[in-house]
Amino acid sequence: MDMNYVISYVLRIGVVASVLLVSAGFILLFVNNGSNGLALSQIASANSGINSSIFTVPAIIGGIFAYQGIDFILLGLIVLMATPVTRVFFSIFAFLYNKNWIYAVITLIVFIDLMIAVFVVPSLLVR
Repeated sequence: MDMNYVISYVLRIGVVASVLLVSAGFILLFVNNGSNGLALSQIASANSGINSSIFTVPAIIGGIFAYQGIDFILLGLIVLMATPVTRVFFSIFAFLYNKNWIYAVITLIVFIDLMIAVFVVPSLLVR
């Protein structure tokens, strides 16, 4: 199987899944007239307290099962951000498969850099 096809398929699935999740979230916002205990007018307010820093991944997953619109939107955004990272991850294996060692190492360094930026740097900034 051609790795470029697999990588392009992963990108398409990620983008489509993200669009579906965000769309479902917006529909749920309007159907339920709000989300997570907030009215739609509070969410849409210029002074809304909604931002991604107040939501944790377990809370988002719990909100999905409770059909909370904001949680669907946030999960869609997480999927969208994870899509290019997944592409970098699969590219490592594509370069290894093609025995392109230099690009495999460079891509591995890029992947490690992304993981540090996503998981380590935010915890350093909070302190």
